[in-house]
Amino acid sequence: MQANSSTPSPFAFLDSLFQAVGSQLQPPPWMVHEIQHRIVLLLNHVLMQEPEAMSRLVRQKGRVVQASWMQFGLCLQATPAGLVDLAETAAKPDLLLTVTEPSPLSLAQAVLSGNKPAVRIEGDVQLAAEINWLVDHVRWDLEEDLSRVMGDAPAHAVGQAARALADALRGLVKGMAPAAGDAAAPTQTP
Repeated sequence: MQANSSTPSPFAFLDSLFQAVGSQLQPPPWMVHEIQHRIVLLLNHVLMQEPEAMSRLVRQKGRVVQASWMQFGLCLQATPAGLVDLAETAAKPDLLLTVTEPSPLSLAQAVLSGNKPAVRIEGDVQLAAEINWLVDHVRWDLEEDLSRVMGDAPAHAVGQAARALADALRGLVKGMAPAAGDAAAPTQTP
C-alpha cells in the first residue's frame, strides 16, 4: 500500500484561517497594552525565582529587546532590579528577535517537541547570548506556585495532569511530524 503524497494536511485550513482572521481582526490598543502588562508580570514573577537570571539582567539594565511574530510584538527593557518592563514607545531596540515561522501550527509543533522556533536575530550579540541563556535555563515552576494556593497534594495532582497532557500533545506532534515528512515514502503492510 502506498501513501498518497497529494493528500493535503487537515491543518492547512486552520493555518490559512488563522492568518486570514489574524490579519483582519486586530484587538483594540487598550487590550494589547493590558496583555503586554500581564506578560511582563508573569515574566517578572518567574525571574524573581531565579537569582542568577536577575543578576544577568542587572548587567543589561536599560537595554531594549523587541520580540515579534507576524503582527504581534513586545518591546521589553531590562530594569536596574534585574527584571523587565515595557519599553517606551520611542525606545530604539538593541536587539530584534523575529520568529520567522508564519504557521501557528508549525510553531506549536516546534515548541511542543521541545525545539526552539526559528528566530531571526539582529543587534547586540552579547544581549542575544544573555536572552538565549534565560530561555535555556529559566523555567516557571507552576506546581510550586499552585502549592502556595491550594496545598501540596492538589498542586502535585494538577502538575501530574498537566505533564500527562503535555506528554500526550508531544506524542501527537511527533506522530504528525513523520507522517508529513514520509508522505512520499511507500508503506508496506504485513
